Amino acid sequence: MTLTIVRLYHDLLGTYGDQGNAEVLIHRARARGIDVELVEVSPHAPVPTHGNIYLLGGGEDGPQTAALEMLRADQGLNTAATRGATVFAVCAGFQLIGATLPHADGSTIAGLELINVETVYDSSPRSVGELVITRNDLILTGFENHQGLTRLGSDVTALGTVISGVGNGIVTDNAKKTEGAQVGNIFGTYMHGPALARNPELADEVLSSAAGELVAYDDYWASAFAAERRFTLTHLRRK
Repeated sequence: MTLTIVRLYHDLLGTYGDQGNAEVLIHRARARGIDVELVEVSPHAPVPTHGNIYLLGGGEDGPQTAALEMLRADQGLNTAATRGATVFAVCAGFQLIGATLPHADGSTIAGLELINVETVYDSSPRSVGELVITRNDLILTGFENHQGLTRLGSDVTALGTVISGVGNGIVTDNAKKTEGAQVGNIFGTYMHGPALARNPELADEVLSSAAGELVAYDDYWASAFAAERRFTLTHLRRK
């Protein structure tokens, strides 16, 4: 099997280093003997529909809107997601795979509607800083930098619960703060870092959603980096 990873528009959505998520997935796949092909899709180029994993990163309002318009016109990503391909979308990418999001002019526009989430702007301060969450009893970390606040639909599961930071930023009925979203093989998050470099377990979850069960792999340096971030951020929070 050759695993095809499609990195979308990183010229537009690569502001915060999220293109590194592709390198992490490639490394962890090849370490397990999985052949990998990386397909780079530049703006205005057609999006292939045969990929196994599609990656979207973060960017400013203008590039986000441009990327959304191109992806909506192309429909390749929607076609791939409909047939069950994995999508890992970060920040601006997370917002544009949802149902609605704010336009730079303040109006509300339709997203790609891959998952039922809505992003809004309000008077809250911009969310900037380290983000720490729990997911299935595991601590994950990242760096958030976003103005939008994201509401999850009833059929959407949060990626995790916020320990510190803002995350999705909308809390209803005294519920806990949530971060990101997941519906099947579609993942959304506000965590930069890149997220999959800081959280190797999440990288393996994304990888296995497309490649199936993975053999064990001990990556000392990736685990040590993740452990340092988790210890430092949870320790600082307790002080």
